[in-house]
Formats: sequence, structure tokens, C-alpha cells
Amino acid sequence: MEWFIAGYLFVLGLLLGSFYNVVGLRVPLGASIVKPRSHCPACQRTLTPLELIPVISYFMVKGRCQGCRTKISFMYPMVELSVGILFASVYLWQGLNGELIVALSFISLFAIIFVSDIRYMVIPDKVLLFFAPLLLVLRLTVAPLTPWWEPFVGAMLGFGLLLVIAVVSKGGMGGGDVKLFGVLGLVLGWEGILLTFLLSSFYGAAVGGVALATGRIKRGQPIPFAPFIMLGALTAYVFGELLIEWYVGRFFL
Repeated sequence: MEWFIAGYLFVLGLLLGSFYNVVGLRVPLGASIVKPRSHCPACQRTLTPLELIPVISYFMVKGRCQGCRTKISFMYPMVELSVGILFASVYLWQGLNGELIVALSFISLFAIIFVSDIRYMVIPDKVLLFFAPLLLVLRLTVAPLTPWWEPFVGAMLGFGLLLVIAVVSKGGMGGGDVKLFGVLGLVLGWEGILLTFLLSSFYGAAVGGVALATGRIKRGQPIPFAPFIMLGALTAYVFGELLIEWYVGRFFL
């Protein structure tokens, strides 16, 4: 039964991942997520049902539009497969409980933000305004933190910390990143959001350093930071307690 549910969530994640691609690409442009139907952005040809199968279609058409032969971004199947794997994995890790709903919502937010930030370097307010009340309600009902005020402290700390950095750096940190940290604090609490800040900074510095060394980016060139925030938040969400216990035991005991 456990593997059946995991398989179901994997397939659900593939389907929702395809939808999250659409949301992440259209919402920043102010476009409808319902109309028009999925189409090639180059030639505007409406995609057939066989071209809309998550992950599989990409390889069936060899990564190119069947009309104009324009190359299709690998981001589409990558997001679909990642959401599917993460949906199944958090169930196997967490089980069938209230926290699973939080985890699935958390991953959904990550997928949409990843797409929008990679494509446009924008974190849409509409997406954050949808997920913020949803995650807060979940934290106050089906999967509460202890004590009950922890989500509020986490949100204020996350927002305030990034706001200070944005002001001091004079625009080095975007407003979308500031608001995103506030939303993440609702789920992670104050300890988790501090750990997320440290981890995301580490991931960003490591990847940015490699990109500079290999010439993939130039010094001073802006890069999307939301993917590193999300990777740090996911690490803190899954391994936060272990990492904090290790750190306290290593340096304070």
C-alpha cells in the first residue's frame, strides 16, 4: 500500500509539475493560466495530447517542436520529474499525515518560483499571496509547529533579515527574495529560516564561484537566487533538526 501511494503521488507530481511550468511562465507576464491552450512559444502551434505527456513527450519529440523544430527547453521535463520524485519522496519520509500536505504545498511553491525566476528573474507576488495564507492555515491547523507562534516569528525573522540585507546591499537582494523568505518562515520557524539563509548563501556562493571560474557568468552579472533559496529551504526542512543537533553538539557541548 505504501508504494502504491508513493507511485500515485509520483504520477500526480508529474502532472502538477507540467501545470506548474505553465503557471511559472505565464503569471509573471500577467497571462491566463487557462487560455490559450499549451502551444509552442516560437510558432504558436497548439500542442497535441501526445505532446503533453509529462517527461515522456519531451523525449518522444526529441526535444524539438514538431512544427517549427525549435529546441524545447529541458527545464520542462526537469521540473515535471523533480516534482514527481519529491512528491513520492516526502510521502515515504513523512507518511500520510498533516505534515505531508505542508510538504506537498511547499514543493509546489518551489516549482513555480523556480520556473519564474529562472526564466524572468522574477518571483511573482500573486504566487506568494496564494501560498502564504495556505501555508499559514496549514501550520495553525493540520500540522502546527510548537509553540503556536513559531510560524509568525519565522516569517518576521525571514522577511526582516532579507530586508536588512536588501537595504544594506542597495538592491543586491531583490524584493521578491525578501517576501519569499517571509513565506518560508511560516513553514520553517525561526531556527529553520536561519538555517535556510546559511545554506542558500553557501549554495549560491559555491555555484556562483564555479560559474565565474568556468566563465559561464561574468563578474557583476546577476543570477537567479531563488533556486538556491529553495534548495536551502528544502535542505533545512528535511534535515534541519539533524543539522542543528550536529552543530550544537559539535561546537557547544
